[in-house]
Amino acid sequence: MPRLFTALEIPRDAALSLSFLRGGLPSARWIDAENYHITLRFIGDVESRLADEIVAALDRISRAPFEVKLQGVGAFGSKKPHSLYAGVAPSPALEALQADIERACRRLGLPSDIRRFVPHVTLARLRQPKADDVAHYLAGRGDFRTPAFPVGRFVLYSSRDSVGGGPYLLEESYRLTGPAGTPNERVGEGGARLGLAVT
Repeated sequence: MPRLFTALEIPRDAALSLSFLRGGLPSARWIDAENYHITLRFIGDVESRLADEIVAALDRISRAPFEVKLQGVGAFGSKKPHSLYAGVAPSPALEALQADIERACRRLGLPSDIRRFVPHVTLARLRQPKADDVAHYLAGRGDFRTPAFPVGRFVLYSSRDSVGGGPYLLEESYRLTGPAGTPNERVGEGGARLGLAVT
């Protein structure tokens, strides 16, 4: 049974900039650069038949390409921080794409994601960190930013049940060819490809 989520990939230059944020926090388990991504919608564990329906529904989403830039760093879990992330600059186009994916999932009967969409790239998971250490780490990196990079597609990943942080398998990719009303072009990937060989 595959565990699925949709995401934006992080290009090499931006991933390199993110990788420079590693270190300086003893309680952190850093995410490998090849696993950086911006989650659009966590779908979860689904049966193969529903996975195929999800692939088809995502294929009907039509949006134009846009740009994204990363800025700032933060921590999730205000009193007990559990992860570090790089933020994403406000982007109406990104919000619109995420809303389209959310609607497509709800139409298939998937429950709404109760968490507010906060686009970000997870940098590290934290194990019982000292709040002062986290505050010091964040204070020294608050001016982090990358140049804007183009987003020409979104992807569907699968993952195995693990502590988080990958590895992820690219199942399908969907080119953003917009404008609205123009079908996207789905590009099948050579991996599990839904009939999903992930168990």
